[in-house]
Amino acid sequence: MSIFAWFALSSLAVWVWLLLGRGFFWRTDQRLPPQGAAPARWPRVAVVVPARDEAAVLPRSLPSLLGQDYPGEAEVFLVDDGSTDGTGRLARELSVLHGGLPLTVVSPGEPEAGWTGKLWALRHGMARARAGGPEFLLLTDADIAHRPDGLRRLVAAATGNGLDLVSQMARLRVASGWERLVVPAFVYFFAQLYPFRWINRERPRATAAAGGCVLLRTETAVAAGVPDVIRRAVIDDVSLARAVRRAGGRIWLGLADGVESVRPYPGLADLWRMVARSAYAQLRHRPPLLVGTVAGLALVYLVPPVATVAGLAAGDGVTAVAGGAAWAVMAGTYVPMLRHYGLPAWRAPLLPFTALLYLLMTVDSAVRHHRGLGAAWKGRTYAGEYAFRHGE
Repeated sequence: MSIFAWFALSSLAVWVWLLLGRGFFWRTDQRLPPQGAAPARWPRVAVVVPARDEAAVLPRSLPSLLGQDYPGEAEVFLVDDGSTDGTGRLARELSVLHGGLPLTVVSPGEPEAGWTGKLWALRHGMARARAGGPEFLLLTDADIAHRPDGLRRLVAAATGNGLDLVSQMARLRVASGWERLVVPAFVYFFAQLYPFRWINRERPRATAAAGGCVLLRTETAVAAGVPDVIRRAVIDDVSLARAVRRAGGRIWLGLADGVESVRPYPGLADLWRMVARSAYAQLRHRPPLLVGTVAGLALVYLVPPVATVAGLAAGDGVTAVAGGAAWAVMAGTYVPMLRHYGLPAWRAPLLPFTALLYLLMTVDSAVRHHRGLGAAWKGRTYAGEYAFRHGE
């Protein structure tokens, strides 16, 4: 057999393993666990929203939090993290206009050395929130809109199943052509890296959370020492989940119904920045991991279509068949995620092209890091000492 045939067969073997041995990561059936009977007493909840220059999306997200029909006591703390676009003022205006849950807008000032901006804002907001004695904290991003019964369903799932952290992967926007190409793959790759079933097992084999929507038991947060123990984390959601797990907390992560991001990423450049700002941090800024990741992405996602075309052109049946079979398995595992986003199945064979984009974004992230640019977001750059952390 030719060397191309061996590559194609290797890729096919990897895809068979991914299909059957990676926690069925490609399935989209991990939704909020059964909630059972309503609790006799609904616990008090504080919602903490870190926000930096979010005036463009706040009118679509904040009213959904203020309008929660939660049966117990709840209040919202929006942490205005040095915004220059009137985010704090707009939040107060929206509260007056829409009513609903009480809103408190606080400002922590610039982060101290050794803190990322978001975690500094969360630290300040969580401290203010804990003064009211909430049993749960809902940590949610400023661009996330929640269905009216979202908080009630989260709390019911946590109390009914003895969970300390319940996180939902928000449905991202897929309005533009580039969003439809890149966004579903973003969630697909995340699930492949952190299979939800493995996270949600009684004896977990993986740990992660989705930072856009995290319901956290307050006493567990205190026991885990968050956010202080993850203060340098660029990828803070996974670090938060690991800190909770180390403290003995039980975690659940799944796809969301009724939790949606309203932030637009209309062009490729917008999506590129979103991925590249933290891709190399995910690899802990280690060149060997970068090389291994690039090689792995090439073998798993690029070899199948290349082998299929090359095998057909050269009359190499083994290469063409193995490459085509690997490509078919790949596309088949992608279809459920496309359906989750309401997109047609014919897009599934395009996944190798999307994977190539992610490969280039990851390389660009590494180049930016070694040029001293680091992870840039909202006018702040985190380089050097800031990394993917599982807790300190």
